[in-house]
Amino acid sequence: MSLDLPLIWAGLIAVAVLLYVLLDGFDLGIGILFPFARSKEDRDVMMNTVAPVWDGNETWLVLGGGGLLAAFPLAYSVLMPALYLPVLLMLAGLILRGVAFEFRFRAVRRGRAFWTQAFAAGSILTAVAQGLILGGFIQGVTVENDRFAGGQFDWATPYALLVAAGLVAGYALLGGAWLMMKTKDDLHGDARVWTAISTVAVTVLLALVSVATLVIHPRVAARWGFDLSQGFSLELSTLLPLLAIPLLGLVGLTLIVVMARRGSHVWPFIGALVVFLSGYLGLAVGFAPYVVPYALDFRQAAAPDNALGLMLVGTVAILPLILAYTGWVYWVFRGKIDTEVGYHH
Repeated sequence: MSLDLPLIWAGLIAVAVLLYVLLDGFDLGIGILFPFARSKEDRDVMMNTVAPVWDGNETWLVLGGGGLLAAFPLAYSVLMPALYLPVLLMLAGLILRGVAFEFRFRAVRRGRAFWTQAFAAGSILTAVAQGLILGGFIQGVTVENDRFAGGQFDWATPYALLVAAGLVAGYALLGGAWLMMKTKDDLHGDARVWTAISTVAVTVLLALVSVATLVIHPRVAARWGFDLSQGFSLELSTLLPLLAIPLLGLVGLTLIVVMARRGSHVWPFIGALVVFLSGYLGLAVGFAPYVVPYALDFRQAAAPDNALGLMLVGTVAILPLILAYTGWVYWVFRGKIDTEVGYHH
């Protein structure tokens, strides 16, 4: 029996993007929360909680972006012109953040203050740009004859800005919950406050984005059983099987609130991951099987099977090693971080 290579590669890229959002999300969240830290020592601890893993977390972005180019070149050729400017902003933010991460520990006085601001600015810029990319993607891309036929600023809409705000709040939630798990004393207390505030922001913005998506995008609304073209109608047979997805998000939010009040250090982070998983599954319901909403599905955009098969052989050989190494690093650097212990010491 032959393998369904386009489907396999669509699944691999989807998982890679999810892992990037979950793992690099708390890195970016720490940068977003950086301006609210009380002292230089607290910021040192915040950076040291992610110093051993942040490079590895970005591996999944390479796999997702590179996999899209190699496995679905037609989709890549359409999406890049459509989202060129926010992609450039994202790359600029990643570069600024990466440079600031390394230079801050070696700078003194004014230099350290500059790189502290640069790390926060790079993290916020990256998160906003990713939100604009996501918003532009969900909106759909104008395609004619398998080519992008829209304008350079089609992505620049109030809807995309709303999605960007939601993603920034979501990353802040991941960062705060991560710090709850990895820090102690006053910084842990601050992280609890940041997590609580971010939870409220995520709840509100997630609700607004969900409603806006249903109102603005009839195709997505139809996937969920809503017909808003002429008044309001609801197809329960379509909606009921999908209710598990928003309920999963509600479970995640409940975990964060309840377990934080009970003093748990780990469960709020797990709850934040569950919230992101719910949002990701909700997006998948809205535009699957399209890789260019709502013009090209993954089969139309896929590379030839011989190319997909050759790449799959290499991926099957390398991916388990990446997963094993990632798990090993997280295990080695488990536990709390304080001012006396750190990756850069």
